[in-house]
Amino acid sequence: MQSHFEKEISDLKDKLLTMASHAETSVRRAVEALMNRDEKLVSQVRENEDIIDRFEVQIDEVAVHLLSKAPLATDLRLIMVAMKISQNLERVGDEASKIAKRTRELIQEAPLKQVARIPSLADMALASLKASLDAFVNHDPAAARALIPRDKEIDALNKEIYRDLANQMVEAPETIASGLNLIVVAKSLERIGDHAKNVAEEVVFLFEAQDIRHTAATKVTQP
Repeated sequence: MQSHFEKEISDLKDKLLTMASHAETSVRRAVEALMNRDEKLVSQVRENEDIIDRFEVQIDEVAVHLLSKAPLATDLRLIMVAMKISQNLERVGDEASKIAKRTRELIQEAPLKQVARIPSLADMALASLKASLDAFVNHDPAAARALIPRDKEIDALNKEIYRDLANQMVEAPETIASGLNLIVVAKSLERIGDHAKNVAEEVVFLFEAQDIRHTAATKVTQP
């Protein structure tokens, strides 16, 4: 049977994964709203931001409570990492809301052809986020290390979209407002990829007790 402490730790993990599901849903809805020019979905994203924010507060409260009871260093790392993952998920929700806000403005303008590349960027960012959370659930720091280099692919696609939009705005100044909004959307998706990378780095810290942020250790290690 689980001890009371183990049950509380399990509940903390469950709450974190539920929060992650809400964050992913918000991003997908925001991108769908953009592609389908759907005002209703925009409103749903903004409403879901409040839910994600409440999860962060709840997770912090539970984590602070558990810190005083953690018997092992591994438990302390888990609680600290849960709080950091929660912070990154809250910021993913913020980026989804930013996309929704820009979408509301884009709906009022003629669509630009570059919007067609946005779903690919979103898919890449969300795939990295899911993979980092899977590594957390599966206690798999090697998988976490392996996905960190994907962040460069997300950055590269964001830069391509930026260049295309910049050229579009030079050639057709009437598209500047829409172009700038799409640049912000793409940048938000790139930042979601950054948060996925942050989660992966926290997973490595959790299971290997190594802080690999800002170091060459973010490269994939060979067996």
